[in-house]
Amino acid sequence: MSDTAPAARIYRCPQCRKPVQWREDNSWRPFCSERCKLIDLGDWASERHAIPGNPPGAEDEFDAD
Repeated sequence: MSDTAPAARIYRCPQCRKPVQWREDNSWRPFCSERCKLIDLGDWASERHAIPGNPPGAEDEFDAD
C-alpha cells in the first residue's frame, strides 16, 4: 500500500476563471474567494442568473381549491 495522497484537482473559479485547487478547507468552494462567491450571489439576487424554464402560471401547485 502507498501512503501518498491523491493529487489535488485544479478547476477554474466560476466567477473569475482563476485556477483554484480543490481543498476541503476552502469554505468558498467552488469559488476562489469570498469576493467571487458574493459577486455570484449578487448576480442571482438581481436576476442576472436564472434557471431556464417556463415561468409559473396563474395556478401553482400550492393553490388548493
